[in-house]
Order: sequence, then C-alpha cells, then structure tokens
Amino acid sequence: MSDNAESLVSQPLGDREVLKNISGFFPHAAPQSWAASLLLAFLSSAGLYYVNIFPVIVDSLMAGAGLTAAQAGEITFANTIGAVIGAFTVSLFVKKIPQWKLAAFALLICSIGMDVLTIFLANLELLVPLRLVHGILGGALVGLGFAVIARSGIAGRAYSMVLLVQYTGGAIGMLVLPGLVTKFGTYVPFYALITFSLATLAMLPFLADYPLPTKQQEQRVPLNPKVAMGPMLITLLALFCFQFANMALFAFIFDLGKSFGLELSFISKTLFWANLIAISGAALAAYTGQRFTLTVPLTVALLITLGGLALFMFSRLQPVFILANVVTGITWAFCVPYLLTMASKFDAAGQMGAFGGFASKMGLACGPLVAGYFISAGGSYTQLVVIACGMLAFCLLAVPSAAKIDQREHQAALG
Repeated sequence: MSDNAESLVSQPLGDREVLKNISGFFPHAAPQSWAASLLLAFLSSAGLYYVNIFPVIVDSLMAGAGLTAAQAGEITFANTIGAVIGAFTVSLFVKKIPQWKLAAFALLICSIGMDVLTIFLANLELLVPLRLVHGILGGALVGLGFAVIARSGIAGRAYSMVLLVQYTGGAIGMLVLPGLVTKFGTYVPFYALITFSLATLAMLPFLADYPLPTKQQEQRVPLNPKVAMGPMLITLLALFCFQFANMALFAFIFDLGKSFGLELSFISKTLFWANLIAISGAALAAYTGQRFTLTVPLTVALLITLGGLALFMFSRLQPVFILANVVTGITWAFCVPYLLTMASKFDAAGQMGAFGGFASKMGLACGPLVAGYFISAGGSYTQLVVIACGMLAFCLLAVPSAAKIDQREHQAALG
C-alpha cells in the first residue's frame, strides 16, 4: 500500500469524508504513475462513452425501437447538448468541490440510473429528457475528471490516455455491439454504457486524492490567468475550432465520400482501419508529452492536420481518401491532449482544464450542426473542406501561447 493510502487509513473518520475514508482501505495508485493516468482516463471517459458508439446507438434505436432518423437524432442531440451544459456548469464550480470523489461517485450512480431508466422506459417522450439528464451528468463527470487531471501533475500523459481509452473503447464497441444488438435486442448499447460506468466506479477508490491547491501552490502556476487572459482565451478558442473543424467533416464522412463517387463498403472499411490506426496518435502524445515541450510537437501536428484536411478535396482518388482519414485520425488523437494540457496550465485548481473540456465539447457539438445546415443549404463538400481548413488554421494562433507556457515553465525550473 502506498504511503498516501496508509496515511488515509490512519486518519480519524469525519462526517464529510465517508467516501474518502472508505477509499483509504484500498491501495492508491501512485499519484503520478502510469496506472494513475489510466484510472484518470476512465474517470474522464465514462461520462461520454456514448459518443464513441453513437452510430450503434442510433442504428439500434431506428431498427429495434422503430424510431425515425429524426427521432434518433433528437435523442443523440439531447445527450450531446446535455454534456455541454454539464461541462460548463462544473467548470464554474470546480474550485468549490473539495470532495471530488464523492461528487464523481454520485454522478456515476445517477448516470447508471439514467441508463437503466432508458432501457425500461422506451418511448420518445421520455427518452429525450432522460438522455438530456444523462448528458448533463456525463458532461459534469468529464469536466470534473479534466479538472482533477489538470492538477495531477501528469496532465499531458493523462489527457493522452483519455483519447487512448476512448478510441480503444469505441473500436471495441463498433466491432462487438452490432452483433450483440442483433442477438440480444435494441438496448444492448445502453448495457455497454452501464458496464463502462460500473468499471469506472470500481476504479474510483484506487485513485489518489489530488486535493485543491493551497494559496502558495496557486501562486507557483507558470501562467496566472490574471496576466495571461489573452493566451488563455486563444487556447480555449483553438480547442473549439480544432474540434469544430474535424467533427464537421467526420460527422458527414460517409456522405462526403459518396459525393466523390466512393462506394459505401470502401468508406466503411477505410474508417474502421483509420480509427484503429488513430489510437497510435494518443499513444504518441502520451510519450512525447513527458519528454518534450509543448510548442514544436503541437506546431508540427497542427500543420499536418491542416494538410490532412485539405486532402479531402481530392477524395475521388481512393488512396488520397485513405491517407486523409489516417492522417487526420492520428493527429486528432495527438493534438487534443496537447491543447487540453495547455488549458490546464493556466491555474492550479483545474478550473481551466474543466473549461477546456467545455470548449472541446462545444466544438464537437457545433461542427456537425453548422455543417449540416451548410450542406442542406446547397453547399458542396469541397467548400466545407475549405471552411474546415480555415477553422483549423486559426488553431495555429495557439502556438505563441504554447511557447509562452514553455518559457515560463523553463524559468520556473531554473528557480
């Protein structure tokens, strides 16, 4: 058992520390270990695992529950917009949540309850509000997890592990769940969500406490928000634009491919392998984040992403379409941890890390919404690619902020 866990066991019980002291009976993962990174990744992924298996959920609701595409879309939109609301709310109050484990425990239990109700109350009138509430709870859990990661001391590695868990979980879900839906029924994906949440619940006691910082620790933050408001806002806006640009294309990637004359089976196989290969981007970010400064890896990855998005304009050529999906998949999984890490550097309590999660979810939600209206209004996918490239180019404005963070941290290391 770690020293941290032993000290918790030796502490007297307090009325407000029931969950904390129960967890003291479990061996805690070393606060800055790889094991801690993995546990934090599950904590920050549980609330949004449904995003990784959205296609399966939508298809099962349409085929098994008899819902129309519009009705299934309403349910998924309710889940997503709920996550945005939850992430924003917890971002405002994260500094006032000293017992974050108790909060995470409550959010997980309530999320499981919403999934159980979804299974047993299957009609559109109830599904929409149920998934909205589930989204709010999940978004709050993700925001809380991001805040804890931001003050863990291993933000770069932990954010990378979040992407690694999400991509791996999504790939497994996309591979296994469709067959299980056919065999066992419509609501198999929701059982998968419950299983993921229960697994995360079981991991919670093994996490270290990661307490809110003292005033002295807050003063040692490399960049103080009061003197770095510009870089901080640019970082959050870059996160929004990056997710917006990528998701605007990815959400309509099947239709994009078909508009360039590609066959559905070819597009499907390309996306499956591209998503599997993209896992390497998160793994690479976990490696480089511990060994290099922010500026150079982020700059290179953003430029490669820009080139990868531009390749979609030549999707008529099958090898180019494959390359575009593989390149943007890898860099997507690489850049997001870096941008989230940047956001976490602006305060010690993790509030900016939580706001980073909010900006990221807003981009994910708004990208497909705007792209859908644009295409419905008669816009072409070539024009949409140009717009996405423009949004991505804006993200390069975050590079000077990364350089400033690196400079301040170097000066702090020198004393």
